Amino acid sequence: MNETRRELLAALADGPVPGPELAERLGVSRAAVWKQVEALREAGFEVESGDAGYRVVSVPEYGAAAIEFGLDAPYDVEYHERIPSTNDRARELAADGAENVAVVADEQTGGRGRLAREWTAPSGGIWVSLLLRPSRPPADVPLYTLAAAVAVARASRDVGVDARIKWPNDVLVADEAGEERKLCGILTEMEGEADRVSWLVVGPGINANIDADALPPDATSLRAEVGDVDRRAFLQGVLEAFHRLTRRDAEVGEILDAWREHAATLGRRVRVDTPGGVVEGEAVDVRFPGSLVVRTDGDDERVVHAGDCEHLRPA
Repeated sequence: MNETRRELLAALADGPVPGPELAERLGVSRAAVWKQVEALREAGFEVESGDAGYRVVSVPEYGAAAIEFGLDAPYDVEYHERIPSTNDRARELAADGAENVAVVADEQTGGRGRLAREWTAPSGGIWVSLLLRPSRPPADVPLYTLAAAVAVARASRDVGVDARIKWPNDVLVADEAGEERKLCGILTEMEGEADRVSWLVVGPGINANIDADALPPDATSLRAEVGDVDRRAFLQGVLEAFHRLTRRDAEVGEILDAWREHAATLGRRVRVDTPGGVVEGEAVDVRFPGSLVVRTDGDDERVVHAGDCEHLRPA
């Protein structure tokens, strides 16, 4: 989306604005303002023009302009009805030099999860990949995955779903029997050197307005838990929470504390399959930049940096 249209959306989000004032704020002609307003109308916005100026009466359900309207986070949105993979598209944009872009799709035909696992991504979900160029070193990248999981968990709770995080980044919902099902997975990819990140893509895949029977047996959706949600508002909540946690002046401890607050893993007995072997015991903490601390049966504390975590049922 071009910068003029983004600035127009930001201005209109504050209420009615006269055309001349919009032209001055945007640094364009009144004819250019009218052209941009017409483009919004073609995108599904209902924009009235009255004595007080232009006013947005209604916003389309989904789409790039709809998601950007009123968004309190510095991301441009690129929207696709159908795409093989939002992460792959974000990587293409990274190669072109882009940054701070949220690639959003209604449906993915070639979605994938961690370890190249297949990821079901039908129409009605919230499939998004954020392209960033953070100033932190590559060793800090796990923090962004934790922050994304927290952002999804918070947005889920805002719509009445008690979502919690399994280390490091699966967002789960437990039923009354304690059976946990996956609501969201996050695929993070990066390119960089030893001391800097060239680009980072953080890709949450959220099962939103999808029937449970269209998903794997171990998955759930927002529809299955509370009924359909406003995907536009939900995604805006995720993007805004993620930005607050990862902004340049944010404290690392804020991300870790937020993750602990929403964790399903801490205090649980776990088995973690790591590159160096299996670690089993009680998960007791998470440490910078996102490592899991496991107290083994021998009362030793093992720090796990990467691996597949399984929640074990009490004996």
